[in-house]
Amino acid sequence: MGDVLAGFHAAWEFESDSVLIRYERGMRTPKLFQALGERRVPFEAIEGVTLTPGRRGTVVLRAEPRPGADPLMEAAAGQLKESCDPYRLVLPAERETLAEYYADELRARLTESGPAERHLVAAPGTPRQFKAYDGKASFDGTSVSFRWFWTGASSAKWKAGDQRFPVGELSGVEWRSPEVFEGHLRLLHRDAAAPPAQPDQDPAAVVFGLGYGPVHESLPFAAAVLAAVRTSEPVPSVVAAPRRDPADIADRIRHLGELHQAGLVTDEEFSVKKAELLAEL
Repeated sequence: MGDVLAGFHAAWEFESDSVLIRYERGMRTPKLFQALGERRVPFEAIEGVTLTPGRRGTVVLRAEPRPGADPLMEAAAGQLKESCDPYRLVLPAERETLAEYYADELRARLTESGPAERHLVAAPGTPRQFKAYDGKASFDGTSVSFRWFWTGASSAKWKAGDQRFPVGELSGVEWRSPEVFEGHLRLLHRDAAAPPAQPDQDPAAVVFGLGYGPVHESLPFAAAVLAAVRTSEPVPSVVAAPRRDPADIADRIRHLGELHQAGLVTDEEFSVKKAELLAEL
């Protein structure tokens, strides 16, 4: 097709085998779109196209991705607000005829439907990181790390210590939008038992809060991890812990002592955890 259809906040460039979606970086553009930049969506990742009336004199052209074709949409699990749907293109109503033309042209090129066997749309790139309420999450493409904040992490997470998860040990990612109650990102283990009911008690999860783990940071992070998990091979779960900064160890022992004095950690737990921290020096 080789044409470009520009709308509010995005433009679709129709190529021979895909749609290249370029998102604007303006002040009114949703932050998720700005974070994504651009995305190439192969025709085989799309199973339908709709054109519907929008609000305030607009029409909405939407490509319907196949289930499992896009790691971003798989991680979002239907939780994105309509205005942040990366597959919607909003246009002025006077361009409805042109939009209908492109919708028909795109429909004519679609040959696949139903769940995809693999991701067909590229995941957001790595490395990635963001600040949650109780810790900092980092992903380098091969492993996810959680470093706890003493101001927000629960005693259960402090006792467990900072965490590192090779993607080969994971089976998936659970993302709950920071815009809803109890938003969090939880890593799912391949062979682990059921995780704690509350994410704030689970060392494999970080919890969101006001200003922490926003959608435009945590969702691309979750999608990048999910894509890596889908293409990884299981690896032994025993991984040597990296040596840590002595000052960091001292801070953690000091905080552990505060938990001990407050009665949140038993004498035995205090001794065991202190020995573990000292062994990391």
